[in-house]
Amino acid sequence: MGRLDEYRIMWVFVFFDLPTDSIKHRRNYARFRKHIKEDGFTMMQFSIYVRHCNSYENAEVHIKRVKSILPPEGDVILFTLTDKQFGMMQFFEG
Repeated sequence: MGRLDEYRIMWVFVFFDLPTDSIKHRRNYARFRKHIKEDGFTMMQFSIYVRHCNSYENAEVHIKRVKSILPPEGDVILFTLTDKQFGMMQFFEG
Protein backbone atom coordinates (compact mmCIF):
# COMPACT_ATOMS: atom_id res chain seq x y z
CA MET A 1 0.00 0.00 0.00
CA GLY A 2 2.94 2.38 0.64
CA ARG A 3 3.84 2.57 -3.05
CA LEU A 4 0.24 3.43 -3.99
CA ASP A 5 0.24 6.20 -1.41
CA GLU A 6 3.10 7.87 -3.29
CA TYR A 7 0.70 8.31 -6.20
CA ARG A 8 -2.37 9.23 -4.13
CA ILE A 9 -0.82 11.85 -1.84
CA MET A 10 -0.68 15.21 -3.60
CA TRP A 11 1.24 18.46 -3.28
CA VAL A 12 -0.47 21.67 -4.42
CA PHE A 13 1.77 24.49 -5.63
CA VAL A 14 0.81 28.15 -5.93
CA PHE A 15 3.15 30.32 -8.02
CA PHE A 16 2.28 33.99 -8.16
CA ASP A 17 3.58 37.21 -9.64
CA LEU A 18 1.49 40.07 -8.31
CA PRO A 19 2.00 43.80 -8.78
CA THR A 20 3.17 45.79 -5.74
CA ASP A 21 3.59 49.25 -7.24
CA SER A 22 0.68 50.90 -5.40
CA ILE A 23 -0.92 50.72 -1.97
CA LYS A 24 -3.91 48.87 -3.47
CA HIS A 25 -1.65 46.31 -5.15
CA ARG A 26 0.38 45.76 -1.98
CA ARG A 27 -2.84 45.27 -0.03
CA ASN A 28 -4.08 42.68 -2.55
CA TYR A 29 -0.69 40.93 -2.45
CA ALA A 30 -0.67 40.81 1.37
CA ARG A 31 -4.28 39.62 1.52
CA PHE A 32 -3.64 36.83 -0.98
CA ARG A 33 -0.51 35.66 0.86
CA LYS A 34 -2.32 35.78 4.20
CA HIS A 35 -5.23 33.67 2.91
CA ILE A 36 -3.10 30.95 1.35
CA LYS A 37 -0.98 30.75 4.51
CA GLU A 38 -4.16 30.44 6.61
CA ASP A 39 -5.19 27.56 4.32
CA GLY A 40 -2.01 25.68 5.22
CA PHE A 41 0.33 26.64 2.40
CA THR A 42 3.99 27.07 3.29
CA MET A 43 6.48 29.31 1.54
CA MET A 44 8.93 27.31 -0.57
CA GLN A 45 10.43 30.41 -2.23
CA PHE A 46 9.32 34.05 -2.18
CA SER A 47 6.38 33.65 -4.55
CA ILE A 48 6.02 29.87 -4.42
CA TYR A 49 3.86 28.22 -1.80
CA VAL A 50 3.18 24.52 -1.35
CA ARG A 51 0.66 22.43 0.58
CA HIS A 52 0.58 18.70 1.33
CA CYS A 53 -2.78 16.97 0.75
CA ASN A 54 -3.74 13.40 1.60
CA SER A 55 -5.63 12.83 -1.65
CA TYR A 56 -6.52 14.36 -4.98
CA GLU A 57 -9.99 15.14 -3.63
CA ASN A 58 -8.46 17.06 -0.72
CA ALA A 59 -6.16 18.91 -3.14
CA GLU A 60 -9.20 19.97 -5.19
CA VAL A 61 -10.73 21.57 -2.07
CA HIS A 62 -7.64 23.72 -1.55
CA ILE A 63 -7.37 24.58 -5.24
CA LYS A 64 -10.97 25.84 -5.16
CA ARG A 65 -10.17 27.95 -2.09
CA VAL A 66 -7.22 29.57 -3.82
CA LYS A 67 -9.31 30.23 -6.93
CA SER A 68 -11.94 31.93 -4.77
CA ILE A 69 -9.41 34.50 -3.48
CA LEU A 70 -7.51 35.32 -6.68
CA PRO A 71 -6.45 38.96 -6.75
CA PRO A 72 -7.88 41.12 -9.54
CA GLU A 73 -4.45 41.71 -11.13
CA GLY A 74 -1.31 39.65 -11.59
CA ASP A 75 -0.57 36.05 -12.47
CA VAL A 76 -1.25 32.95 -10.38
CA ILE A 77 -0.36 29.39 -11.39
CA LEU A 78 -1.74 26.36 -9.57
CA PHE A 79 -0.57 22.82 -10.15
CA THR A 80 -0.32 19.50 -8.37
CA LEU A 81 2.34 16.84 -8.09
CA THR A 82 2.06 13.38 -6.63
CA ASP A 83 4.18 12.60 -3.59
CA LYS A 84 6.32 10.40 -5.83
CA GLN A 85 6.96 13.28 -8.25
CA PHE A 86 7.63 15.68 -5.37
CA GLY A 87 10.20 13.23 -3.99
CA MET A 88 12.12 13.38 -7.28
CA MET A 89 12.62 17.17 -7.07
CA GLN A 90 16.16 18.35 -6.62
CA PHE A 91 16.89 21.36 -4.45
CA PHE A 92 20.09 23.38 -4.66
CA GLU A 93 21.30 26.17 -2.42
CA GLY A 94 24.00 28.57 -3.39
